[in-house]
Amino acid sequence: MNIYNEILQKYWGYESFRPFQKEIIESIGSRRDTLGLMPTGGGKSLTFQVPAMSKEGVCVIVTPLIALMIDQVENLRKREISAAAVHSGMSVAQIQLTLDNAVLGAYKFLYISPERLGTEIFQKKIIQTEVSMLVVDEAHCISQWGYDFRPAYLKIAQIRKLLPEIPVLALTATATPDVIDNIQNKLLFKEKNVFRASFVRENLSYVVRTTENKEDQLLKILNNVTGSSIVYVRSRIKTKELAEFLNTKGISAEHFHAGLATELKNAIQKRWTNDQTRVIVATNAFGMGIDKPNVRTVVHIDLPDSLEAYFQEAGRAGRDGNRAFAVLLYNNSDATKLKKRISDAFPEKEYVLKVYDALCNYLEIAMGSGMERTFAFDLTDFCKVSSLSHLQAYNALKLLQQAGYIDLTDEQDSTSSVIFNISKEELYKIKHSEEHEKLIHVLLRSYTGLFTTPAYISEETIASRLDWTRQDVYENLILLSKENVIDYIPRKQTPFLTYTLERQDVKYINLGKEVYENRLERYQKRIDKILEYAQDETVCRLKILLAYFGQTDVESCGKCDICLKNKDQTLATNEFDVIGSEIEKLLHNEPQSIQFIIKNINKNERKVMDVVRFLIDNETITLDKATMKLKLKSV
Repeated sequence: MNIYNEILQKYWGYESFRPFQKEIIESIGSRRDTLGLMPTGGGKSLTFQVPAMSKEGVCVIVTPLIALMIDQVENLRKREISAAAVHSGMSVAQIQLTLDNAVLGAYKFLYISPERLGTEIFQKKIIQTEVSMLVVDEAHCISQWGYDFRPAYLKIAQIRKLLPEIPVLALTATATPDVIDNIQNKLLFKEKNVFRASFVRENLSYVVRTTENKEDQLLKILNNVTGSSIVYVRSRIKTKELAEFLNTKGISAEHFHAGLATELKNAIQKRWTNDQTRVIVATNAFGMGIDKPNVRTVVHIDLPDSLEAYFQEAGRAGRDGNRAFAVLLYNNSDATKLKKRISDAFPEKEYVLKVYDALCNYLEIAMGSGMERTFAFDLTDFCKVSSLSHLQAYNALKLLQQAGYIDLTDEQDSTSSVIFNISKEELYKIKHSEEHEKLIHVLLRSYTGLFTTPAYISEETIASRLDWTRQDVYENLILLSKENVIDYIPRKQTPFLTYTLERQDVKYINLGKEVYENRLERYQKRIDKILEYAQDETVCRLKILLAYFGQTDVESCGKCDICLKNKDQTLATNEFDVIGSEIEKLLHNEPQSIQFIIKNINKNERKVMDVVRFLIDNETITLDKATMKLKLKSV
């Protein structure tokens, strides 16, 4: 057993690796720059966690998903592996302390959000830190050719120059051939080195249903295919309406979107994960980091913007290896709606400049200032105060992000965190109230490392252990924070906005061809591709998907709606000939009644009658109306 298998078994309890994990691990373990393409649910995290455990120093992971990084940090700590995160939801003091601890070698894993990469404090501290490897998760975000380009990812090249001998592992679930090359170029790979897991899922059937009544079609699907399901829609309002509709039809369903309170989202997700709720109706905010193996159907009521997004979301079905279905419901109005998204996603340049000016005024950023400042950002309030359209303002902000002026995270939960500001010795010298003594005791008993590293806490868990309400816990944590005993950052459910450049005069804002015109053209092409997938009635669905990702050497799947339709047509022709032959045999010696024919042919009665009518119309057999018996015309 080699070192990687020993680590896998010791810390994760697995006997062997999944396909392609071992190859990627051995590549990065030998200090080669490596790009790994693994489908959703393929076990990407182990490809860096295992080799990092065999090396000296800290593994630095860049990821845009705050909730996911917090989840991974907590999972590593549960395995008694030291890990920490640096992201926009933390205080300056917490970021400073975490980076200082990294310099001192306190962690094996340090997760960082991309907008922190360019900050002076991070770059200063990272060159003082012993780094074992650099990991880039969601690596397609570095490519301007990709569907989710984030300019902050381009700062990774700066980090590579600061740490020239440190190997990089880039990971993504979906990338086209152009994006694969672009990732390696932008990350300054010393040589091309790509590991591609096959995107073929033998157990997953891709289906498109053209229908004017999507609700009825959804009911038919859920009634025909039992088991857990995810239903994706575009709007938050629609999640609630559709879940209520399913419940009235006797199918247990709940809705999910980023705007729900965290406690409610957690409860909904838990009930669905535990199979207490059968269907979850959600926006695309649901699914990232979810690894429920027994999802039998993923149904898209609305079309996503790209095949990349569709492939990731559809891939959440059937991870247990059993038969599952990814179904896209389509009608002619979808094409009109998709094309309208193009104008929504790319408002006029003058409007974008107007939004930039309004944003700076709203956040009170003076001309020439604001660089590296981060704000919890309420988009709804901003639009209300500035008299702007919510959708167009959001897309204008995303264009400003593409141009490199700001960085805007999507709305996500920033889990509450606590760290003690005083030493253990000082803590015990202070006389606290009875409530604070109890709270401090539960904190120290429930979480480790509170004097050196911020711990992600759950107010609900603490409340249950103290027999308090969540509000009691919150208020007492605030009081301890005001007394400077702890640094407490309550959970926020909000986007974060960071200025990556100081405020500019709008006449100097550059929305160049690469930011606007080229991206508009690529967005239109992605829209065209998802429409082509929905509208094509001749080519195997899987072949269309895999060709888009550069995998052209695959046979037709034999399971999608197109393949089954072609198979049914072949079978129908063969079956028709078989029934016709049997009828002729039965009539060879003497005429027979229609009832006799139906009784003696072990086929569907309707099919037998269809063949009888065809044979009569083509004068192969005749019907004697006097006796109502069939006979061969030649007899």
